[in-house]
Amino acid sequence: MPSPAQLRSHESVSVRDSPRTAALELVGSREEFARARDFTHRTLGCWSLDHCRDDAVTVVTELAANAVLHGLPHASADRLRVRLRLTLRRSHLVCAVTDPSDSLPVYPCTGDDLLEHGRGLHIVEALSEHWGWTRRCPVGKTVWAMLPTRHQP
Repeated sequence: MPSPAQLRSHESVSVRDSPRTAALELVGSREEFARARDFTHRTLGCWSLDHCRDDAVTVVTELAANAVLHGLPHASADRLRVRLRLTLRRSHLVCAVTDPSDSLPVYPCTGDDLLEHGRGLHIVEALSEHWGWTRRCPVGKTVWAMLPTRHQP
């Protein structure tokens, strides 16, 4: 498993002292989704979680997209940041995205499978064992999803 310094040498990321946590700051733009996917892909490779990679990348993309599209539109210029954090626990990978908005995530109730928007949290729910959100003080929220790390049959 690479050290935090080794992860840092590949990209300017904020990595805690623990080799089980990696974080990336994203600016509020859609181009950052590719950066978040690449970061997740490489981090899971370092953690030997290749079998979780597709689901984790999809969940991270959905959470980051919601944060940028819904959490940042009304933020002031100095708060246009989204923080992606990946944490490896004993049997789960926690994917968490923090944004400066106090607006809670909206889980749309729709039966229209052909809608272009509004399915992100449905996808997160389908791919994770648990998901939810936590309010941040003084402002903001973190939306998180827990994905199992054990191999599925």
